[in-house]
Amino acid sequence: MNRAFRAIFGAALLGLAAPASACVVSPPALAFGLYDGLSTTPATTSGVATVVCDTTPPPIVTLTLGPSAVSGGFFPRRMRHDGGTDTLDYNFYTDTGGTSVFGDGTGGTVTLSQRVQKNKPWSVTIYGRIVPLQDVSAGSYSDALTLTIDF
Repeated sequence: MNRAFRAIFGAALLGLAAPASACVVSPPALAFGLYDGLSTTPATTSGVATVVCDTTPPPIVTLTLGPSAVSGGFFPRRMRHDGGTDTLDYNFYTDTGGTSVFGDGTGGTVTLSQRVQKNKPWSVTIYGRIVPLQDVSAGSYSDALTLTIDF
């Protein structure tokens, strides 16, 4: 029997600004769409976060992605069924191969940093993957993460 599940990513944005400079990040809207719990292939998604700075000299900007609100950690991050207790294991990565978990630089996670020139946006692709073959109830699943900009 083929079952489909919908997973929705929710993100809260926290922007930190130094008094003498101004940089902002626009978080991506990430949704996994339908998830087939019988498929051996992971469900994937991707989205682009964009950082814009309006200051000179150009600052080095670091992006971090917080732990899962559901699991409290990075390995794994988890989404919870919006009407129940089932959870789906997933993660976000900085690479298409899913080898570098996007996090805060602790416990094997990586952050992203780059010098951002005034009025020249820095675009960062974030890749998501749900672990295949999870036997969970049909419905919507979500988690809340914080994308932080520091410079």
